[in-house]
Amino acid sequence: MQSELTDQKKIRIVFMGTPDFAVASLDVLVQNGYNIAGVITAPDKPAGRGLQMHESAVKQYAVSKGLKVLQPEKLKNPAFLEELKALQADLQVVVAFRMLPEVVWNMPPLGTINVHASLLPNYRGAAPINWAIINGEKQSGVTTFKLKHEIDTGDILFSQSVDIREDETAGELHDDLMATGAALLLKTVEALASGQAAETPQAHIDAGSLKHAPKIFKEDCLIKWEEPVDKIYNLVRGLSPYPTAWTTLQGKSMKIFKAVKENKQPAEAPGEVLTDNKSYLKIAAADGYLSLKEIQLEGKKKMDIEAFLRGFRLQ
Repeated sequence: MQSELTDQKKIRIVFMGTPDFAVASLDVLVQNGYNIAGVITAPDKPAGRGLQMHESAVKQYAVSKGLKVLQPEKLKNPAFLEELKALQADLQVVVAFRMLPEVVWNMPPLGTINVHASLLPNYRGAAPINWAIINGEKQSGVTTFKLKHEIDTGDILFSQSVDIREDETAGELHDDLMATGAALLLKTVEALASGQAAETPQAHIDAGSLKHAPKIFKEDCLIKWEEPVDKIYNLVRGLSPYPTAWTTLQGKSMKIFKAVKENKQPAEAPGEVLTDNKSYLKIAAADGYLSLKEIQLEGKKKMDIEAFLRGFRLQ
């Protein structure tokens, strides 16, 4: 059994990913002795006030472990394709990376697998964690699947559900799913390496009316106070800490990171602000109030509401 496991771990894996979410998955493969033939990540880019060159989280991890790193600008570049082919991957793993052309995902004999932060086929797209909370879901999860032409539509290998707490933010769910995804990836790679993985076409799964997870833009983050307070509360949670729900206060934009809802019919019109200028600031919605707890006014730093009110008197 031990020698069989050792043989399985000889498969050559090329890992593709960029942000923190992907690091946990790469780390679990490294810690479990898998042969990482190479790591593909985004090119370094200038960031911050000084526009210093910034390395992706995956690159920083890979370099710390002495792994070979490739950072192609274009995935169809012939020079990159030759470098990738030379790595002789048996399997490619993709976690939070960009779309791959077929010439890349179809290269290794065991195929290319993806770790996606939803229970597919629901929430295909760029922002599954955000949209699950925005839509008030009670459950999310992680799915591993084989890549094919259409995004997030490949045959499913494994999935694992995760409950969403009523007050959970997108940032907190991100961390839960990051750990769950790493464990599920390990299970998936072990199954593929031993030839024990079964594939289920997504078309065979009855998910009812499919829910999607498109990229989120600034206009999607604007709070509409005439909507129900539950919907606004879910929007705030689903966009915290990034890209963050926002509104305006005395002519300035204001991001809302944390809030609590009050299900009490307001006497005030939607959008009207109530405050004692000391300890609370709440805004009327269609059928309740959103009491703000952590905010950031345009031009100011992020702060809790009491600290904010000490330095900003509302008219």
